[in-house]
Amino acid sequence: MSNGLKEALDLLVKEKNINRDIMLEEIRNSLENACRSYYHKKFNNKIPVDIKVVIDKKTCEYNVFLGKEVIPDDEEIVSELTEVHYSFAKEYDENCEIGDIVYVIAPNIDFGHIITQNAKGVIIQKLRDQEKNSLYIEFKNLEGTVINGTISRVTRDGYNVNLGSVDGFLPMQLKMKNENFVQGENIKAYIEEVQDSAKGPKVKLSRVSPEFVGELFKQNVAEIREGVVEIKSIAREAGARSKIAVKSNDPNIDPVGSCLGVNSIRINAVIDVLKGEKIDVINWDEDVSNYIENALSPAKTVAIVADEDTKQALVIVPDNQLSLAIGKEGQNARLAARLTDFKIDIKSESQAVAAGIYDDLGFEYDRNLYQNIEPENENDTNSEENSNANKNED
Repeated sequence: MSNGLKEALDLLVKEKNINRDIMLEEIRNSLENACRSYYHKKFNNKIPVDIKVVIDKKTCEYNVFLGKEVIPDDEEIVSELTEVHYSFAKEYDENCEIGDIVYVIAPNIDFGHIITQNAKGVIIQKLRDQEKNSLYIEFKNLEGTVINGTISRVTRDGYNVNLGSVDGFLPMQLKMKNENFVQGENIKAYIEEVQDSAKGPKVKLSRVSPEFVGELFKQNVAEIREGVVEIKSIAREAGARSKIAVKSNDPNIDPVGSCLGVNSIRINAVIDVLKGEKIDVINWDEDVSNYIENALSPAKTVAIVADEDTKQALVIVPDNQLSLAIGKEGQNARLAARLTDFKIDIKSESQAVAAGIYDDLGFEYDRNLYQNIEPENENDTNSEENSNANKNED
């Protein structure tokens, strides 16, 4: 047994990087429990037994000891399991006194089968625990990154995704509305969360997270991986459109051009993974007005008045740019608001003139062009739509 245990331990330490001392301690504890259980069953639990197992760390040889009370030599031993004569106890502890507990080698009972089975069980369980813990650490370190996987099972709630050593799960609500997968299909997904569990790491995947877009750009744009180009903000409506603001830490590097790549090869690689989702890459700017103007592209602006304290901005655009600035169902303005973290109110030039905004701000304009414009009615539904569509959502 000792030779087999030593070989098994040495192999585990070498191949699985398991701490030898910790493993031996766990085996020792399990053997004590096994031997204690043996005596309890043998004597119908009537006699409490004090068991101690000692394992040599180098040779893995073991001994089982019973803790016994030292009694005078002239007294009769009532139980061989719990009592020992003083003269015999002195062989184990020469300083012992009457009434002390001395650990002596257990009677000649065959513990071989008990010890072998329990040691084997401990090794197997420890190995499983170690592998489970290693997998958890491995995937916990991958949290917040993109991983490749294969759809292994389709359920009503989502998709099981084979990630190699474990299965991840992509819930239905975390996939894009315009996509469906089939068993055996290869996909990329964002590791949103990794939790530990009795059955191993639970890996939650997502394809709708804004960070998914950022990680895809990191995979395809060397400048982002190297820190030369920095992603400052991402706003996304998964499956429809994303806006990403980037900044260059090198004046000689164009951040937008880096993300696009030659002939748009880099951004197209990202779009392919996102099933054709449109992506606007814009320059981040520390000047808030410039940043908001960039965020509203491709629309052009006439004037921007931004209050950094209240995080509100008024944007005036040419009349023929109003629909473009707002976007279909307010999408462009909504994404711009999320990207910049500003509540944005967009007005056309005509609306601004009619509302007296130009006069209030002291802007000069050709009054002849707007002389027939009536002031906005408070109930003007078009004005309300323009304003509400561009306010940052909670």
